[in-house]
Amino acid sequence: MLDPCVPVVLLRIDPNPFHHGTLGAARSLGRCGVEVHVAAEAAGSPVARSRYVTRTHPAPRPEASPGEIAAVLRRTAARVARPAVLIPMDDAGAIAVSRLRTTLTEMFLLPEQPEHLAEYVADKARLPELCRAVGIEHPRTLLPRDEHEAYTAALELGLPVVAKWSHPWLLPPGSGLRSTCLVSSPEEAGNLYLKGAATGSELLLQRYVAAGPGSDWFFHGYADRHGALHGGGAGTKRHAWPRGAGLTAVGRWDHAPRLHAMAEHLVEALGYRGIFDIDFRRDAETGAYHLLDFNPRPGAQFRLFADAGGLDVVRAQYLDLTHQALPAARTLPGRTFIVENYAPLSALRALMAGTLPARRGPTSPEFAWHAQDDPGPARAMAAGWPRHAARRLLRRARPTAADAPGSAPLRPTEPAAAVRTATAERKASC
Repeated sequence: MLDPCVPVVLLRIDPNPFHHGTLGAARSLGRCGVEVHVAAEAAGSPVARSRYVTRTHPAPRPEASPGEIAAVLRRTAARVARPAVLIPMDDAGAIAVSRLRTTLTEMFLLPEQPEHLAEYVADKARLPELCRAVGIEHPRTLLPRDEHEAYTAALELGLPVVAKWSHPWLLPPGSGLRSTCLVSSPEEAGNLYLKGAATGSELLLQRYVAAGPGSDWFFHGYADRHGALHGGGAGTKRHAWPRGAGLTAVGRWDHAPRLHAMAEHLVEALGYRGIFDIDFRRDAETGAYHLLDFNPRPGAQFRLFADAGGLDVVRAQYLDLTHQALPAARTLPGRTFIVENYAPLSALRALMAGTLPARRGPTSPEFAWHAQDDPGPARAMAAGWPRHAARRLLRRARPTAADAPGSAPLRPTEPAAAVRTATAERKASC
């Protein structure tokens, strides 16, 4: 039984008001009687409608300096008025807390994390080096230095190619740039480089790992003060939004001893402490698991791994930092998690099936928004999501400086043209 002895502060710097992971954390701890404070975008956010949120607080601006973030957290701590567990819910928050750890320990309870480790694992440009060091597979990745190198790199890796940004938390809101997307032509790769040139984040082009049924995996966990893992597990991404390179819309908890062993090895090699979310792609041709992303914070779908005793990664961190015993895991493979606004048909089918008594119980689907004991967020999401989605579509439809009318499209240089010709000749000879 969890003792709600201290409050918790959930920090989210990314201004997305529809982040269901923040709601999941508020519900997980609030149901145990913990006083939950949320420092995040509250205007129009369904999260603020949760009965389990004690109080919302202003969040740091996405472009805030470390000093500004520290000042915001000091003001939040003064309002809470006693030490609290601090849990960052996005990469920007996790990195800021890592940088400010010495200052923040006066006000908050935090894992004993090695200095700058959160920033290191979140940097997608450094993941290849990290994977080589620990002996884990990673797709071949190139970092172009200009738009023409992006053009040639796409041809060299083979199309389609995965495009990522090394520091996605630096992408400006409203830029239309996604942290990960699939690129289908070398021209598209070059123009993407131009669009992101001023963001402060490097463009990475990565070999597309052959996919098949059950190829997309993720592993969540909490590494306690001794490095032991709690509160998580391995899951498959059954549906993604956007399709092919997006977040989990429908996930399933599956048994995967190999991934568990890989996660334990990685945590031990890094000395990592705290919550993490790792993405893997299983190569349909070779069967190898490739590590794609290491996120030093809870994944939005972390509630998938709430076990039969209710333990998940945020409860595990709370128990560990408040020096309470962590119970043995009571895993529930086969459990599913559904994000209603990204997978409405799956949600409707699950809700209808859930009305049958035989489907109730600990392995019933968990919904991101819908909860019988907390109906406010689901209602607010249903009312606000269509407007939010329409605004995002309109922003993406507006031309940017790189593709505005009258701007010159990317043209291949002579080396790029030579690579394209050689590629075409190689395909013709096969």
